[in-house]
Amino acid sequence: MIRVGIVGGTGYTGAELLRLLARHPQAAPAVITSRSESGLPVAEMFPHLRGRLDLCFSEPDTGALAECDLVFFATPNGTAMQSVPELLERGTRVIDLAADFRLKDPALWERWYGMPHQCPDLLAETVYGLPEVNRDAIRRARLIANPGCYPTAVTLGFLPLLERRAVDPSWLIADAKSGVSGAGRKAETSLLMAEVGESFKAYSVSGHRHLPEITQNLQTFAGIEVGLTFVPHLVPMIRGIEATLYARLTDDGLDLAALYQSRYADEPFVDFMVSGSPDTRSVRGSNDCRIAVARQGDIVIVQSVIDNLVKGAAGQAVQNMNLMFGFDETLGLEALAMLP
Repeated sequence: MIRVGIVGGTGYTGAELLRLLARHPQAAPAVITSRSESGLPVAEMFPHLRGRLDLCFSEPDTGALAECDLVFFATPNGTAMQSVPELLERGTRVIDLAADFRLKDPALWERWYGMPHQCPDLLAETVYGLPEVNRDAIRRARLIANPGCYPTAVTLGFLPLLERRAVDPSWLIADAKSGVSGAGRKAETSLLMAEVGESFKAYSVSGHRHLPEITQNLQTFAGIEVGLTFVPHLVPMIRGIEATLYARLTDDGLDLAALYQSRYADEPFVDFMVSGSPDTRSVRGSNDCRIAVARQGDIVIVQSVIDNLVKGAAGQAVQNMNLMFGFDETLGLEALAMLP
């Protein structure tokens, strides 16, 4: 049994981590921090955890966190980098669910996140926590950059095509949609139900922060330069991401179904559909990424769906934890999607 700490346990991602860890047979939450809610019983804020978790929120304390085997940071961008060096020095492993360690270039980080990186020396050793491509490195890592939600759906959708060099890498389009929980648990007028309900819009069209992460992924994992157009949209639902991806085929005779079946045959959380189209409700509450592929002339169309709070955040973090500590990769993540 490992001791686990969570920094920033009051947001949607923190709550999802608590939901998953409360039933994990090999990981016990020991410290859950919140400056604003220190002393409050966790189950009082999150009543779905009543009888499952007997802990109170506490002030962040590096000494207490360092007594854990692993610490998750479910915090705003720029927070984890301030504490991670000391935790690593004291032997505690870290999974950061924000973007602090996802980009390898500190100058690129500063450009997109508007602040200098506090520990650029750690970027080289950080392992990007996408098990489908970095499984062995994750097992050995002491610092994991948990992928973003959009990057997870888009990367897994495009990856087989780029690895096979089956499409024009300079012409890639990702048209992605997210539920409102992707914006975090905060009071903001644009996220009110009366503002979001019965509406649908694109946002950050000139450049979303996940664009450089997705581009870095595709270029790193596929080994070729790519040209990507990425446009995210906000849809009136709580959970879920649907990414419709477009690419121009260069291999006219390629069996697309066989390609995807072969690439993901041994992946416990990627489900390729030979026919039909995946919908977000089919993965809601699960750690699955469900993918389908179609073709119109020389254009291949990939549909990729995930739950943004599970495979797009907390579930993938637990999957990484399992690999880091030698547990079965699926441990604590066996739950099926909730339907309807």
